[in-house]
Parts: sequence; C-alpha cells; structure tokens
Amino acid sequence: MSQTAGTTGTDGAAGARAQVPATLAELVEERSVIVCCGSGGVGKTTVSATFALAAARAGRRSCVVTVDPARRLADALGVQSLPNTPSEVAGDWPGHLHALMLDSKGTFDDLVRRYARTPEQAESILANRLYQNLAGALSGTQEYMAMEKLYELVQSKEFDVVVVDTPPTRNALDLLDAPRRLTRFLENRLFRALLVPTRVGLRAVGVATQALLKTIAKVAGAEIVQDAVGFFQAFEGMEDGFRSRASAVHELLADPATAYVLVTSARPDAVTEAGFFAEKLSERDVAVAALVVNRIAPSFGDGAAAGRGAGATPVPGMEALEANLAELNMVATREERAFAGLAAQVAPAPVGRIPLFGQDVHELAGLRRAADHLFA
Repeated sequence: MSQTAGTTGTDGAAGARAQVPATLAELVEERSVIVCCGSGGVGKTTVSATFALAAARAGRRSCVVTVDPARRLADALGVQSLPNTPSEVAGDWPGHLHALMLDSKGTFDDLVRRYARTPEQAESILANRLYQNLAGALSGTQEYMAMEKLYELVQSKEFDVVVVDTPPTRNALDLLDAPRRLTRFLENRLFRALLVPTRVGLRAVGVATQALLKTIAKVAGAEIVQDAVGFFQAFEGMEDGFRSRASAVHELLADPATAYVLVTSARPDAVTEAGFFAEKLSERDVAVAALVVNRIAPSFGDGAAAGRGAGATPVPGMEALEANLAELNMVATREERAFAGLAAQVAPAPVGRIPLFGQDVHELAGLRRAADHLFA
C-alpha cells in the first residue's frame, strides 16, 4: 500500500469544513457522501467504484452514481447495464454495494411529479414540447439532476455512503454550482416576466413583455411562443418547491459529511487540472478530503542493488535487467515529483496511489485489486 497521511486538522475560519481524515479508510468508514472529481481520462469512474467497494467491504451500505453516459461504471462492476435506480452488485463483502447510471430526463420528470400540485399539472408539463427539449438539452441540466439524484439517495436513508463519479473537472464545477444556478434562474426577472402572461393573460402584460414575446415569435415562430407560455402556465406555483429543494441540495454539498476526493494521474495536464479544482474548492471554503493518483509507475527499490542485495557481487549477464530496473525506478521517481506540489497544496489530505496495471479495470477482480492498494 502507498498512502501518505497528513496531520488531522480543521479550518476554524471557514467553520463548515470537515475534519481532514488521516487515512483513506476513514472516508469510506465515516463519511456519508464522497464526490470524486478530476480531469477526463484519469480513472475517476474506477476510483469511485473502488471507494464504494471499499465501503461495502467495511460493512456499509454503499451506492456509486455516475453521470458519465459511457459504460465504464457498468464495465468496472462487471454488469451488463445500469438503470437510473440503485441496482445491487453481488459480492462476498459484509455490506451492500449498489450502483446506478444517471438518467437526467428521468430524474427531472420525477422532480416535476414531486412538486406538481396535481397529477394533471405534472402531465401537462411532461407533455410540453419546450419542457421535453429543455430537460434533455439545457446547459447545466445534467449537473443539477446529478445533485438531485445524490440528494434523493441520501434522503432515502437506504445507504450509509453515496459515491458520485463526476464529469471532467470544469464540468464538475458546474455540478457544484448547479443548485445556485437554478435558484438564480427562478429569481431572474426574465423568468418572472414570462410567468406574467400565465397569470394575467397576454393582453394585460407590460409593453416590454409583449415586445419580447413578439420578437421571439418572429425569430423562432409563434408555435415556440405558445409552447413557452404553456410551459410557464403549467409551471406556475412550483417555483417555491424547486427553490427550497435547490437550497437543500446546496446545503448537502457544503455539509462537513460530504468529502471531495481529487483523482489525477501523474500527467502534467491532469495534475494542473486537479490543482485548479483544489483552488476552486478552497475558494468555496471546502477542504480536499483526499488525493488519489491513478496509474502511477511503481517503484522496485534501489536500482541494481534491489536485484542482488547491496554490496553483492554483480552477476554476469544481468546488466541489461539492472539497467531496465533503474530506468523503471527513475520513471517512478519522476512521477512522484510531478504531483508533489499538488500533494502539498491539498495537505494534510491523505494521498493514495493506484499503480499502473497490465490492463484496464473492467471487472470486480480489478476493482478488488485497486481497493487493496488504496485501503489495505
């Protein structure tokens, strides 16, 4: 196992920061939410599944959620597919391991049904063409629905810990800001102006709103305007429910029980991206709970001496093997130096390492092996 633990500490100035764990094991044994963040291609999905597996091994009820539409999580868990609801993965651990793949549209539909005053109002929204387009294509919808699904799972009390596999870093920042963006949208003057026609009729709205609707009709067509007015008419009265839910989701993301784990490789671009995310978390008064460096070259000891013992007589014909060993160790040293600055930036967060395996992790056996390195 390669794990460097810093001194446990808290940030008294921020007030809301959780105590930084001394080991990675503390995260899966004590926290209720773990958010794995990092740039694309560093293995966040594998690391997320590994954390959920480790929690199940520790006897907890865990659920891992991916917002990535690719099949990587299903492949890593060795299952054919994952639905939008928790699906249990069988194993010999004392706890329970569940997984799901986010369906943004389905989650949005569920949210509409929850806050509609009547079943008829919900069906009116779900059948609206504008809603059907917005729910699947509006920027930020996937990020907010991921946080909504996280909140739903936590509130269900069915799981001791929920692990979230996020999009690449800068989209993950959108994910963290999604609750605020929804609140700002609901409080926006344009949104409120578009609600006016549903409350007083198109003839009674202000001149500015009428001009706006006429302009939209000229550019996009009168049918679009009718869909928009129909949508806002159906949406009327639901704002408070969405607003309060967004506020609750934001509180969950800022809760000390929520841990943010940075995932990176030793690649310079990935390290830079992880550092950017750590900086943005710090601006939000959130401490990085752990750093996981994936696919790192392992070290095999002290050069040639590792192969025959220090002070031993060189063995004829072993020169090429010893040179190869020295080169491998040089690569390992170089990679350690590549993320040393990042480790110092997030200190005292523990640093876990997963070595570069001979093949990609695409089944439970690979996840077990990764978990052995992180949590042994």
